[in-house]
Amino acid sequence: MKQAQQFVQRLVEGRRRLASALLAMLAVALFAHVLFGNNGWLSYRQKRAEYQKLQIELQHMNAENQQLDAEIRALKSDPKAIEKEAREQLRYARPGEVIYLLPEAPGQHSAPPAAQTEAERR
Repeated sequence: MKQAQQFVQRLVEGRRRLASALLAMLAVALFAHVLFGNNGWLSYRQKRAEYQKLQIELQHMNAENQQLDAEIRALKSDPKAIEKEAREQLRYARPGEVIYLLPEAPGQHSAPPAAQTEAERR
């Protein structure tokens, strides 16, 4: 009878150890999944950093968009802005003005050629 009790006791003790080991392995696996899984903590940190980077980029783009909108409004209505662009891009000059063009440094693109007159177009 004593042997049967010892056998049962060993069996129960073995089952407890097995259950404890399985529970520990399950906890380690769950921790690894939470930490390294597809939506785990490391992935969350990476996505959060990317989100912050995109937010900064969005702010810069919005500021640039506002600046371009202001430039468009000025070009539609402000004669001084229109004249400035005509002088810089088309190399227009007022009567009596002389424009001096300096050679550009290597690697820089030249401005577009001056606009053609009506006689040259025909």
